[in-house]
Amino acid sequence: MRKALIFISLFVALAASAQQTDTLVSATGDSLVVMKGRMVPVTGALLQPLQERDSVLVADQLLYGFELKQVEEGTQFGFPQWENDPKGGVTALTPWIVDTLKVTKQKKGMPKLLDIKAGMVITSFDEGLYELPQIAVQRLSNDGVLDTLVFDPMRLDVRTMPVDTATFQPHDIKDIMRYPLTVAEVLPWVGAFWLFGTLVTLAVCLVMMRRRRNDPEYVRRDPPHIVALRALDKYRGNAMWAPEKQKAFYTGITDALREYIAERYGVGAMEMTTAEMFDNMKATDAPADLIAEIRDLFERADFVKFAKFTASDEENAAALPVAVRFVTSTYQADVEEAAAGDDKEDVVKEGGE
Repeated sequence: MRKALIFISLFVALAASAQQTDTLVSATGDSLVVMKGRMVPVTGALLQPLQERDSVLVADQLLYGFELKQVEEGTQFGFPQWENDPKGGVTALTPWIVDTLKVTKQKKGMPKLLDIKAGMVITSFDEGLYELPQIAVQRLSNDGVLDTLVFDPMRLDVRTMPVDTATFQPHDIKDIMRYPLTVAEVLPWVGAFWLFGTLVTLAVCLVMMRRRRNDPEYVRRDPPHIVALRALDKYRGNAMWAPEKQKAFYTGITDALREYIAERYGVGAMEMTTAEMFDNMKATDAPADLIAEIRDLFERADFVKFAKFTASDEENAAALPVAVRFVTSTYQADVEEAAAGDDKEDVVKEGGE
């Protein structure tokens, strides 16, 4: 657990050693005057490498400090200052750092007990054997007793990588090492490829379905008479017989008949005038009386649409039945012709037998 010590106030000593000061200065500059206390020798200073090696090499970083157990909550400490030598040697990279390792609760009303670790990160850029300075830490307990904890100094042996000049041969820079692929590395790519392929396949299927839906060869269309009768059925009743609605009424009826004639007789009725359409209808097998009825209907519709003619209620009431009769009559003629043809085929087959 690395964090600032919550329950212990951290102070930095002005003097280089604890024996020569009776004033503690906090980080905010406030001074705390206390009585000079007794010296308490303590063993077990901490020198912990931050790199996992069996030896300390040049520029390796180490934590130099101490650990204390069962420290009462509210105890105050003052740490000695470290002065870096500009000529080299051991250099402090950080100020004093305090961590709380463990918090032990006691009975109600008694302070908590803390296990703490304090130290600073040091390093050396020169090879050699160094005597680290003694750690002298002032401790002010809750009852106002001031002690100076003195930790034995330690040695730091800094080394460089040995080079065997007798057998050493320089080599060129090696290429980038390539490690074999593992299943864990391949699986994400396989999954991504499978997902991409699924999405592409789904997109292609949707595009094909949409094209097929709009393609007349694949669209299942109703017979022309069914389409015409369904369109004419929308104009039943006298709701559209009002003068201002008659244009839409006659336009809908005649357009439905034009589409039926185009599908039934192969006449380009949608692009023809009324006269042109009925001139072409003469060559069809449509009954003459039915052609005459719907011709009157189309001529009346042209007057309504283009000459602002207002048809009477009798004419309006007869318009839709005339259109329906033309569709059903011509459709029934086709059905009868088809049935007669089937009967002839049956007779021919029976005669041949």
